[in-house]
Amino acid sequence: MTEHLPSATPNPKVVSDLFAAYLEDQVKAHLAGAGLAESSEVELYDAAPAQPVEPRLAWSEACYALFCFHPDEKPSLPKVPSEWSSLVAQREPLSALPLCLGNYPQLVRDLNPLYQAGTTKAATAAVLRPLPAPGLLEWAKQAIQRQQFPQALLAIGTVRLAGQLDEAAKLLDQCQKTLPQAWRNAWANEKAALAWHRGSAEEAWNLWKAQEETTAVLFNRGMAALFLNRTPEARTSLQRAAEQIPEDNAWHHLARLYLALAEMRG
Repeated sequence: MTEHLPSATPNPKVVSDLFAAYLEDQVKAHLAGAGLAESSEVELYDAAPAQPVEPRLAWSEACYALFCFHPDEKPSLPKVPSEWSSLVAQREPLSALPLCLGNYPQLVRDLNPLYQAGTTKAATAAVLRPLPAPGLLEWAKQAIQRQQFPQALLAIGTVRLAGQLDEAAKLLDQCQKTLPQAWRNAWANEKAALAWHRGSAEEAWNLWKAQEETTAVLFNRGMAALFLNRTPEARTSLQRAAEQIPEDNAWHHLARLYLALAEMRG
């Protein structure tokens, strides 16, 4: 049984939104010649644990990359996998997050690493600790065997998110043999995202640079450029990506957050 992707409206009080607003305030102050603002409605501290991520919302955002490659279609998607809630609960925060299948913006909820974007190694900001996910792995294998696309790509994305990177690489190579032409660009984005999460930042950057300029690819070029200290390229790509993602989508807020960081760096 399948379900259509629901509208994803993020909680307006989540940390990423507040931080994005804070950064945009600093950018406006800087552009106005006032330097960094002395005060803000948002005070940044190493605060209490981040708000738990709602699994169904995370699933909706984890599927958004499909629409980046087929914006005029509304593909039917599987119901939330049984292991998804456990994976969301166990997955530690990330800083350098590509827009790809399986990833969701609420993973960026630890503020401190973002201060060092472009000065710390991109590989460190994208590291994924392996988590057990036998059900997700079996789902991916069956979807490939049955030639169910794009479900197979989505399932592989969840395997990657679980940190099972070698398995995800094998599955990507396997599904390429029967992949319909319509999903080749999405597959290429997944290939680059896997390289990024394996710590091969330059390889991922070069792969994204060679791909067609879809919304996801523009976002990923900008995100990668930010953490690779290529600020002008980060600003250009992130601005274009943010303009293409609906404002009621959490990926839009993350694009704006990364863009604000790039603008603050000049």
